[in-house]
Amino acid sequence: MGGGGPGRVVRRGLCCLWATLALAWGAGAALAAEGPGPGAAEGEAGLAAAEEPCGAEGWAQDAVPPGAAFVAAASYRGPGNNDTRSNKALPILLWWSGSLFPHFPGDTERIDCPRGSCLVTRSRRVARHRRTKALIFYGTDFRAYEAPLPRLAHQTWALFHEESPMNNYVLSHPPGIQLFNYTATFRRESDYPLTLQWLPGVGYLRGPAVPLAEKDAWRRKGYAPVLYMQSHCDVPSDRDRYVRELMKYIQVDSYGKCLHNRELPSERLRDTSTATTEDSEFMTFIARYKFHLALENAICDDYMTEKLWRPMHLGAVPVYRGSPAVRDWMPNNLSIILIDDFDSPQELAKYLDFLDKNGEEYMKYLEYKNLGGIKNQFLLESLERREWGVNDMTLPNYLNGFECFICDRENTRVKEEQEHKKSQGKIPAPRPRIAQFEHMGCPMPTPGFGIVEDLSGGDR
Repeated sequence: MGGGGPGRVVRRGLCCLWATLALAWGAGAALAAEGPGPGAAEGEAGLAAAEEPCGAEGWAQDAVPPGAAFVAAASYRGPGNNDTRSNKALPILLWWSGSLFPHFPGDTERIDCPRGSCLVTRSRRVARHRRTKALIFYGTDFRAYEAPLPRLAHQTWALFHEESPMNNYVLSHPPGIQLFNYTATFRRESDYPLTLQWLPGVGYLRGPAVPLAEKDAWRRKGYAPVLYMQSHCDVPSDRDRYVRELMKYIQVDSYGKCLHNRELPSERLRDTSTATTEDSEFMTFIARYKFHLALENAICDDYMTEKLWRPMHLGAVPVYRGSPAVRDWMPNNLSIILIDDFDSPQELAKYLDFLDKNGEEYMKYLEYKNLGGIKNQFLLESLERREWGVNDMTLPNYLNGFECFICDRENTRVKEEQEHKKSQGKIPAPRPRIAQFEHMGCPMPTPGFGIVEDLSGGDR
């Protein structure tokens, strides 16, 4: 590694970000005037790799996206696709973040989507080919100084990022997100929303709950009413600060590395993989708790993870802080407890204690599990419209879905550009599409409890 230290890397990164943004805007303005890109005369087998003038060593190829598990699905043919073009005539989509390429075992695949077909590949040899119309990036891996520059005027960039900005802060700021033309993120405002990525379907919410009498029996055996299981500490939402204060007023069993105060009953359960795979023994264990503290790592509209949906599946009540818009997605008006509805941790503790001692009031939070208990039509319609599945072999996964979304739009763009040229400018050129802040943006982090002014200097 060259000298210069972290400061030099940061300055270089920012310089490249702004340079990349400038090139992105320039390329966006020129999308309507596609011409043959560098290397167009070369055969597909011998295309030059994209230049990297900012000195990138190349992208990490072994990163696997965290998040909901997805099942690899074959490419699929959508209704009405009568695309008879040969592979040599199809637009090419390049998965720049090759580790996400959702086709196995090869490097290239033809996909037949609802409106047309494309070739998708993870081979960077085609990065500068005139038929390569879109590059797809995974947000966690994205570094502006590693971007393939100079950006070509005939190409769009697409961002897939299901995680919060904690994984890549630059994407939560306009100069970062505006590098992209298409987005698939947790925000409903993104082009291809992944908001419900952790919710397999309505049936998941209707799973049976542990009977209240059994939960009360566990309470008599010394278990707390409230569960906290978190091993990722010091996150932007500052959740541990709030939980630490709450623990002063109500018993909380904390099994993870953060605020740890109780051991899991077996070595197998201490293996973190049991929690990430919804292991049956693990799920049975945590289902005995009445309340689960469900605090996301970041406070962003529509960012909702398994911390919310898993307790609901098990019949525990989430005590939630995360998406400010979470009510929009709830099965009914009384299914979770929102931390921010209470003036202080002490007030929240009083309410949890009340529900713990009053079973009839507690059970009102589980009425959505009854027949007809899911009243939220927006939630039901959103699940019905979703074209991808979660652990469902009958549906494409969200990676296949996003590449078909891009394929259809790039085929439309190519057609509109051809009509523009044929008409000698009488038909308007397609307008460049640029992602906006609301596709990924989140507010600035604040303390999990108290205000910034009350924090000690080393804790800000």
